[in-house]
Amino acid sequence: MEKNNTYIGIVLSGYQLMIGEIDTAGNILRMKEYRLNFFNQESALEIIKTSLDDFRKDGAWKAGRPAAIGVGLIGRVNADEGIWYQIDPQRTYPINLAQELTEWTGIPCFIDNDVKSATRAVIKWGLGRETDNFIYIYVGTGIAASLVIDGKQVRGSHFNAGEVGHLRVGVQVGLKCPCGRMDCVETIASSVGLDRQARFLHRYYDTRLEIPRQGERISVGEVFRLCQQGDPLCRKLVDNAAEAMANLIMDLVRVSDPDTVILAGEVVADGFLLERIREKLQAVTIRFVTGGVVLTQLDPRLISLLGAGAVAMDGMEQRKKGKKV
Repeated sequence: MEKNNTYIGIVLSGYQLMIGEIDTAGNILRMKEYRLNFFNQESALEIIKTSLDDFRKDGAWKAGRPAAIGVGLIGRVNADEGIWYQIDPQRTYPINLAQELTEWTGIPCFIDNDVKSATRAVIKWGLGRETDNFIYIYVGTGIAASLVIDGKQVRGSHFNAGEVGHLRVGVQVGLKCPCGRMDCVETIASSVGLDRQARFLHRYYDTRLEIPRQGERISVGEVFRLCQQGDPLCRKLVDNAAEAMANLIMDLVRVSDPDTVILAGEVVADGFLLERIREKLQAVTIRFVTGGVVLTQLDPRLISLLGAGAVAMDGMEQRKKGKKV
């Protein structure tokens, strides 16, 4: 193999950091995961450095020195300038992360929001090769979307477009979202939302679902398994999540007129919830979504890591053209 033909992808989520070495065909040659506790932007920089150093020492690079590093991050990111503005409103500390990592590693580094990064992977290796108008929706610990219209990602004036987890979608449970609104879709259909629902509703429904102590979350897979067995609480949780997601999808379809809606994330990865979402979609609203509401062709559990690799590749391509990312 020639040198400089692989890229390093790094994904920083709320609870873990993943690092992988990725080739230009989208193959993950090697990867490693690191569990995380609560962090802010300053400590996150050190976490990334320490983990990257460990990853390099643990197996070196598969194909010599990588061509570039891409990082997918939660929160608001200015991909053009390489600035990570905030994790959330309580953790706001703008940092030029791309420059910091470039200087530390000696390797060009580029950054983007994690969901927008994953969308780049869809464009480069997934269904985005077949359409210029689609919606990518991540359903995991949180819920966020990336809208691609006429081949361009919508980013917004403050790099905050796509925070659809904070839309209300007609399912009423009585849970207040951290954003201040009641019953946002993220409180209903994300893994954190399913956990909050279960703790709130279990007093009203018979169930065999184990409710763990605070600080631990229910198993989404167990919720789905018990739902199939007719468990009253789990059936309610799944029905709420499916209705909330179907309503979210239909609202977004009315806004951006996509031909395809692509779902990813651990909550939908096995396809169980997707089938129930499809049952609740209204035919007239969805009639122009000719590519369907589908699960990503890419591994839904690794798409964010592939997206970080795509950020690195796109960054180098733009640099060669003399353009910003």
